[in-house]
Amino acid sequence: MNTPALHAPRYEATAVTLHWLVFALIAGGFALALYMTGLPLSPLKLKYYSWHKWIGVTVFLFALARLAWRLRHAAPPLPAATPAWQRNAASASHVLLYVLILVIPLSGWLYSSAAGVPTVYFGLLQLPDLVTRDKALAEPLKTVHVTMNYSLLVLVVVHAAAAFKHHFIDRDDVLIRMLPFAKPRK
Repeated sequence: MNTPALHAPRYEATAVTLHWLVFALIAGGFALALYMTGLPLSPLKLKYYSWHKWIGVTVFLFALARLAWRLRHAAPPLPAATPAWQRNAASASHVLLYVLILVIPLSGWLYSSAAGVPTVYFGLLQLPDLVTRDKALAEPLKTVHVTMNYSLLVLVVVHAAAAFKHHFIDRDDVLIRMLPFAKPRK
């Protein structure tokens, strides 16, 4: 039987919704990127690149909303039994997640600008180029964008592993507090 110290307060519905929306968009954008980069140049590939950009811009906008929400609403505390090193690791990983979620879409936008390919949000709103067309700059920006995406993937896997560790090994409610329909353990 769990002690009350293992029951962590839940995140508010807005935080949970933004968390899972951003996760779904990032997962979809990452999967689309893996698929589209292997395609031969075609109208379909160009359409997928547009969709990938739309997802990136949307992630950036939701990340801004999530960050604004987070600055006004503190995260629920971890259970009192959580060691200090885990608290510090959780704080550092959350900061890094926010940084990557904000910077990765910007790196893609920079890459598109340098490659001379405009970003047109949902085919309606052309975003301004962040840099002038520069093929020599485009290649390192592409490398930065791809590297940061794989870094985010690793960080998300560690983040999920920590949540599962809390759930299955520590048997506390840290994972449950971010699941939309889960009930705290009794």
